[in-house]
Amino acid sequence: MKKIVLLGAMALSVLSPLAMAEKPLRIGIEAAYPPFAYKTPEGKITGFDYDIGNALCEEMKVECKWIEQEFDGLIPALKVRKFDAVLSSMSITDERKKSVDFTGKYYHTPAKLAMKAGTEIKDPLVDLKGKKVGVQRASIYDRYATDVYVPAGIEVVRYSSQNEIFLDLAAGRLDATLADVVNIDDGFLKTDAGKGFALVGPDYTDTKYFGEGAGIAVRKGDKALADKITAAIAAIRANGKYKEVQDKYFDFNVYGE
Repeated sequence: MKKIVLLGAMALSVLSPLAMAEKPLRIGIEAAYPPFAYKTPEGKITGFDYDIGNALCEEMKVECKWIEQEFDGLIPALKVRKFDAVLSSMSITDERKKSVDFTGKYYHTPAKLAMKAGTEIKDPLVDLKGKKVGVQRASIYDRYATDVYVPAGIEVVRYSSQNEIFLDLAAGRLDATLADVVNIDDGFLKTDAGKGFALVGPDYTDTKYFGEGAGIAVRKGDKALADKITAAIAAIRANGKYKEVQDKYFDFNVYGE
């Protein structure tokens, strides 16, 4: 009888949210997307995503265990349980919801084109025809460019990281990139390589492609974890920790409306 009781208690401990709190929360991240996630000269991960993740873990009273992964491998690795969640500026889209579940958003910024300063883009589908536009593979920008740019005669070049795109744009091997406005500004325009380039054209905000903001992905059906993290996002926004992290990287409200 004692054995049965003990086994039952062990089973409950595996399933209960309290037991989950005793284990580290394994989080997948791509550390090549400044200012959201990048490496210091010493090789340590830093950035807005990383700091927000640590703040959420502190709020939930769990240890964060960060696991690096290229962006296009994040969802496949989540599915095979390499980690428990993905916190890597992943936009919440209907397409991704077919594969994973999401928390509520933790920030929301528009997409934008970057090109040589002085370039005028009134209608991207007309003005970019015949030009090369770099996008990060498996990103929302890739999906949009594939569906909308390619049929319009725009050449889309896919890369494993946004940093590679910035290098090719600076070297003249690309005419433009479509990416997150903050990443372009901080990761390229504010650097020496980005001198002579600028944000051009319209904001891209169509929720069909660009989603409802960046959320934290969990495995399909893991509602308990998604709800717990969503509650933690609300808590750090209420207690001032979110603003403390935000103000370290941005001088505007990155959370959005």
